[in-house]
Amino acid sequence: MSEKIKYELEYIINSSPRVLYTRLSTADGLSQWFADDVNINHKVFTFVWEGVGQDAKILKEKAGKHIRFRWVEDTEDVYFEFKLVVDDLTSEVALIVTDFATEDETEEAKALWDSQVNTLMHILGS
Repeated sequence: MSEKIKYELEYIINSSPRVLYTRLSTADGLSQWFADDVNINHKVFTFVWEGVGQDAKILKEKAGKHIRFRWVEDTEDVYFEFKLVVDDLTSEVALIVTDFATEDETEEAKALWDSQVNTLMHILGS
């Protein structure tokens, strides 16, 4: 199995951090753009795509700032994270997505994030 490499993507999103964070950290919010359906049971999120569920646990969260998940089948050092950064001068809100993929999968994974975040931006009217 190929080693997974960490990468980060940054998106400027025209939204309040509070509203955006709700879309990143709740079942209802995530099911609007990230997965077809999302269920939460004891801090385990089940993300459903085309009828197939995949479980992820919250590793750490700071409300309004960041939330980090790990797929239950992944190793300890692999995760995906949503972080919000607000520019002090311009008040621009950046969504920073951190994820891991093998070298062969990185470009496809980045394109998938671009597509999903575009859906999120459309929902937010950004």
